[in-house]
Amino acid sequence: MARIVILGSGFAGQTAAFYLRKYIGKRNHEVVMVTPAEYFTYQPSLVWVGVDRMKVHQATFPLEPVYRKFNITYKRAYAREIHPETQKVVIEYVGGGREEISYDYLVNATGPHLAFEETPGMGPEHGTTYSICTASHAEETRKAYLQIVERLKQGDRVKIVIGVGHPTATCQGAAVEYITNVHADLVRRGLRHNAEITWLSNEPELGDLGVGGLVFRRGDKIVTSRDVSEALYGEFGIKTQIQTAVTRVEPGKIYWENARGEQGVLPYDFAMLIPPFKGARIAYVGRDGSDLTKELTNPAGFLKVDGRYGKKWEELTEDDWPKLYQNPIFPNIFAAGIAFAPPGAVSKPLYTPSGRLIQPTVPRTGMTASLIGMAVAKNLVDLLHGRPASHEEPMTEMPGSCVASLDASIFRGEASTIIMYPVVPNYKLYPEFGRDPDITRMELGLAGAWIKRILHTTFIYKMKGLPGWSYIPG
Repeated sequence: MARIVILGSGFAGQTAAFYLRKYIGKRNHEVVMVTPAEYFTYQPSLVWVGVDRMKVHQATFPLEPVYRKFNITYKRAYAREIHPETQKVVIEYVGGGREEISYDYLVNATGPHLAFEETPGMGPEHGTTYSICTASHAEETRKAYLQIVERLKQGDRVKIVIGVGHPTATCQGAAVEYITNVHADLVRRGLRHNAEITWLSNEPELGDLGVGGLVFRRGDKIVTSRDVSEALYGEFGIKTQIQTAVTRVEPGKIYWENARGEQGVLPYDFAMLIPPFKGARIAYVGRDGSDLTKELTNPAGFLKVDGRYGKKWEELTEDDWPKLYQNPIFPNIFAAGIAFAPPGAVSKPLYTPSGRLIQPTVPRTGMTASLIGMAVAKNLVDLLHGRPASHEEPMTEMPGSCVASLDASIFRGEASTIIMYPVVPNYKLYPEFGRDPDITRMELGLAGAWIKRILHTTFIYKMKGLPGWSYIPG
């Protein structure tokens, strides 16, 4: 009987664990989940927590009963070391104490280390900016935002800055949702006129979102996500500053440099800045105690899989992206979701005159993470049956969808419904735009707000593993 150890209980890890149990049964082989989390967090809804339109408990649920039902061994701990040659993981329990766990197969689905430290002065712990990346962060952001609301009620004028806080940060979509929900909430409260709101981003152009922007057909016209974003921010009266690298933060001041070499300071009373994502802080250790981390991970700390690494941006092709998510040196190790190393970015790189790189990192969350988690589970089943891994799910052939809330209300709100095919442009299949312009879409409206709320309910149902969970796509 084999032991499969999964590190991380986010979309990728939870999906991989559930589908493993679906394919191999509840009594065949041992599935071990190692995660410091006590609760599953449906992160797409944290944007609503941050504007006091949803409580944290509505976006979370306890993990222990779910794993007990699936016969998954649950260890609430951090993975500290992976010893791939001797096939063991060193874990550190949240309450203290360490343990070595042997494995036959390993899935790294740890998600990101939120690298606030990459930008001096940024972040909720050691800085004066806020985040919606975790449930606790979103709760602190809610409190700080409500203090701003109280100031506005007293007649103060305030400056609000929302976006990304590092030249290579990702998750622009989450920040877009937050800035538009802040706008809508202040409009609802009758306070918007005293708030100056600025979108601050490393995108090469508005609407890039780390995926190189979208091009789609609307009737007989070709429309881009830049067109939609410019119209949206213009309608909402949101100032925009793109192609920008945040270099440091001080209380009330964001220091920046843009691609033209200009430098400046952006004042703020309230700022929510997404940090760069790095690989979880796990050491890869050889049999003799040597450090294998640089050999097995990219410079950001993400695990290398079956992609082609080391190419320049302009040299990357659709064939360079991973398909199996299997480490080429240790084929019993897989990575899923944010934990795998992409071969490069999708968005065009920009450089300041001083040589600073400004380039969004490609997102690997949500639906993408779930699809990869499912593919990894299928590949593990292949290995368990003595076959080579065969299930391919390259991002260059993968559909992607996102419903970005612009206003939480299901009666007068709206959301941007985004569909892209494929997630990573594939110019071999679609030479003109890299994606199919007849499938790719970006539509705004009330229907999207309903879809967003339905997805919240549906995916929490799925992640709880309730009856029929596997029939829910994504």
